[in-house]
Amino acid sequence: MPGELCLRNRQHTQSLNLPLLRKITTYLLANHFRPAHHEFCVHLVEADEMADVNQRFLQHAGSTDVITFDYAEPSGTPFKKAGHRDLSVPLPSLHGEVFISVSDAVTQARQFRTTWQLELTRYLIHGLLHLQGYDDLKPNLRQVMKREEQRLLKLTSREFELTQLQKPKTRRRLTGKRQTT
Repeated sequence: MPGELCLRNRQHTQSLNLPLLRKITTYLLANHFRPAHHEFCVHLVEADEMADVNQRFLQHAGSTDVITFDYAEPSGTPFKKAGHRDLSVPLPSLHGEVFISVSDAVTQARQFRTTWQLELTRYLIHGLLHLQGYDDLKPNLRQVMKREEQRLLKLTSREFELTQLQKPKTRRRLTGKRQTT
């Protein structure tokens, strides 16, 4: 599965374990989405940057949890018109960006009584599903997408300890050496 994956962390809400997030993303791409080729970037941003992206590109006011930009050639992905696709058939390519608001993940985690790490992973999966052709604008398609999102979230949380997405804080000893807590 040749491709390029980039992670851009421009938020300061939470200290993130980026190597683990890369492993989770690679796992999802290799085991569940299986594109023949991918160019994929995840942008982890603050709510104000997300609000700017939301306004500039979608003409919606305020922040939101996740925004996906699909750059794949429409001619190479005819199944995208259906609103969902068979994940057992490899995609010819996956090209896109997913913007995730970590502060929205924290807020929604409190609201839904879960962890922000689980919400962050949910948003990653949600963005990947959009790049696979899933649509959540119509209620019946939203149900299909939510079911698949939940299935993949459950599989991913069995494979990885998602709470470890919180990077341990470091503190300085009196000797000046760093120590993890």
